[in-house]
Amino acid sequence: MTSLLVIVVLVLLAVALWQLTRIFDLTQVGASSDDSQVASDNDNNVQGYVMFGFLAFIYIFTIYGLLKWGNLALHTPASEHGLLVDNLMNITWVLIFVVQFITQGLLYWFSFKNRGNKDKKALFFADSNKLEALWSIIPSVVLACLILYGLYAWNNIMFVDKDEDVIEIELYAQQFKWTARYAGEDNVLGKANVRLIEGINTLGVDMSDKNSADDIVVSELHIPKGKKVHFKMRSQDVLHSAYFPHFRAQMNCVPGMVTEFAFVPTYTTAEYRELPFMIEKVANINKLRAENSVKLVAEGGTALDPYTFDYLLLCNKICGASHYNMQMKVVVDTPEDYKKWLSEKTTLAQDIKAAKASEKPAEAVKGTSDSTIKDTVNAVVDTVAAAIAKVAMK
Repeated sequence: MTSLLVIVVLVLLAVALWQLTRIFDLTQVGASSDDSQVASDNDNNVQGYVMFGFLAFIYIFTIYGLLKWGNLALHTPASEHGLLVDNLMNITWVLIFVVQFITQGLLYWFSFKNRGNKDKKALFFADSNKLEALWSIIPSVVLACLILYGLYAWNNIMFVDKDEDVIEIELYAQQFKWTARYAGEDNVLGKANVRLIEGINTLGVDMSDKNSADDIVVSELHIPKGKKVHFKMRSQDVLHSAYFPHFRAQMNCVPGMVTEFAFVPTYTTAEYRELPFMIEKVANINKLRAENSVKLVAEGGTALDPYTFDYLLLCNKICGASHYNMQMKVVVDTPEDYKKWLSEKTTLAQDIKAAKASEKPAEAVKGTSDSTIKDTVNAVVDTVAAAIAKVAMK
């Protein structure tokens, strides 16, 4: 009802303004006015100064935005190639801002300088080969350098030598969760196919493949510091994107194909939590949570838990209604802690065997229950039949 009243009021205000403009036009009957629709020198001057005002707004807001929100960008990268990616990004940002400041200033200055004036005559200017070459060659050279640097960075990131000692891990994406599969002691992932999904084998691992015997499936990703991790990614349903923001890594997960990415973690989770910028960030977050908790408790709600930093694997493709919640905790351990954690995990083959073993007692109980019910029914039938026969004899 309130929305309807607001709409009605706005409509009435619009009608009132329209009527006022009509009344104003009627009062101007007989007065001299310029209806030529051609801008005068005064109009051009005003528009020129307004343009400079807008240019100042662009510059001021850009500088303000950098100072106000610049600290919200991702900070120290947690992978070896992250520095290379950040350097490429920083160079690109610097070029964009410098070129933007210069070109915007020139654009508005020349527009103001050459604004309309009845005492000026426009200069006919056909072309200039020098200018054409200048504004074609310079951007081409700059873009070529950026592209070549980007290709260099990409090749360094994506190249994995077959003889290189890496850890093989599969990331399996499905709406709306991630699952990780470790290659085990042989460091070779077993074959998999979605048609083989059954029971607890939710990844469709081919258990007839000998390489699958030691595969380990987990819901929390652990990786060791200082060791290259080679990820192979699959998707069960729609297009997902495996995004490790702190490691500067991202790769699409495409149904029907396997994509790859590799990186070397440089900070354990514990070490990253102790970085000065992260300590400050966590403190600010917890300060906001504490303030919001006071309001929630006052309203009868539950206080928010304190925030603790963890690396995350996110989905960077809009994959459905719960896309925002598709994430997996990533823990970077020391090599020793990683080996200990992995040694405590059971293999998928062991999990499947245990699941089948737990099904047998249930089947036995079910069989016993069915037999008991059958015997009871037969006894009741016999009793009823005997009673009917006895009545018939009388």
